[in-house]
Amino acid sequence: MPAATGGTPGARPRVLDGVVAAGVFLYSVPLLPAAVPGRVPFAVAVLLTAALCATPLLSRRSPVLAHGAGLALLGAQTALGVGPVPAVIVPLVTLYRVALQCDRRRSPAAAVLVGAGAVVAALRWDDPYLGVPEVLSALVLVGAVWVWGSTVGVRRAYVAAVEDRAARLEREQETLRRMVLATERNRIARELHDVVSHGLGVVVVLAAGAAARARTDPASAEEAMLAVERTGRRSLVEMRRMLGVLRDDDPGPGGPQPGLADLDRLLDEVRTAGLPVVPEVSGAPVDLDDGVDLTAYRIVQEALTNVRRHAGPSVTRVEVELRYGPDELVVRVADDGAGPAPAAGGTPGQGLVGMAERVASCGGTLRTGAGRTGGFEVLAHLPSGSAG
Repeated sequence: MPAATGGTPGARPRVLDGVVAAGVFLYSVPLLPAAVPGRVPFAVAVLLTAALCATPLLSRRSPVLAHGAGLALLGAQTALGVGPVPAVIVPLVTLYRVALQCDRRRSPAAAVLVGAGAVVAALRWDDPYLGVPEVLSALVLVGAVWVWGSTVGVRRAYVAAVEDRAARLEREQETLRRMVLATERNRIARELHDVVSHGLGVVVVLAAGAAARARTDPASAEEAMLAVERTGRRSLVEMRRMLGVLRDDDPGPGGPQPGLADLDRLLDEVRTAGLPVVPEVSGAPVDLDDGVDLTAYRIVQEALTNVRRHAGPSVTRVEVELRYGPDELVVRVADDGAGPAPAAGGTPGQGLVGMAERVASCGGTLRTGAGRTGGFEVLAHLPSGSAG
């Protein structure tokens, strides 16, 4: 875009105002000798006319002040008996500025003052060419200038309001986009935490068992390593799918999210890793919303990961219970191990925090802590929200 010429912004309008003021003044000066009575010094009339013609130069910044000054100068000329010259149209220019820039309370008053001044000046000048038709025409002109300025002002205000609203909507949409993006990234971070913590935990346990039995029981060790491979592949598929969401140029491999239909496979993995899991399902299973289904699965997955990490070697039983009710699904995971592990700084770990966020996003409730008969218990109440 080419650079603007003419100096600072607004320089061109000011130059235009100056040219108009100078033109009106130069056009009026030759007519002043015939319009100035003998008792009034000609220099005084010239100075009043020059000041009157200069008032539009102030009207862009201070329209009310410029308009008032113009009316005062015109009144002074009329009081001295100076007859009509082209400079008398200057108050119409400042009236336009008042109507354009000021509110609807002040601009009508400015128009009334100009109209009243026109009537008084016509009576004072006692010019044979100024009769009632001319005065009425002057009043109509005043009204037309006021309507013109008001209409342009209303249109400009409307356009400015529309542009401001569009800019505000754009800012709100950008804020909403960032909020949605942050929410999605937090969701993906929770998913990654669950996948990595569970998958790597199972892999570590299986690999340690395989290493311990490699010489004494090669077949068992081989089976454990095959389980490591299967668990690792499934974890990699889930991680690639979720990481793909973070890349603008790669939607990542699609695929359904895990749910309670995959629970048996999950329990088989942890049993293979040596965790004594006892599942129990009560009530009639229903089709769950995708979010509730995923949340229930992740709760069980995270709870079993925590059992492996914190329950200790004394754990002999891990209960995984699903209770389907008419309006809710209860998910309970309890063990008889060493009990709750003390959290650093007295705050829950990221796994429990993510679990609580998942449950809250579904409108459910979560309780974690010591079990009724020792060990640790995770108890979640989720709305069953039939997907049908």
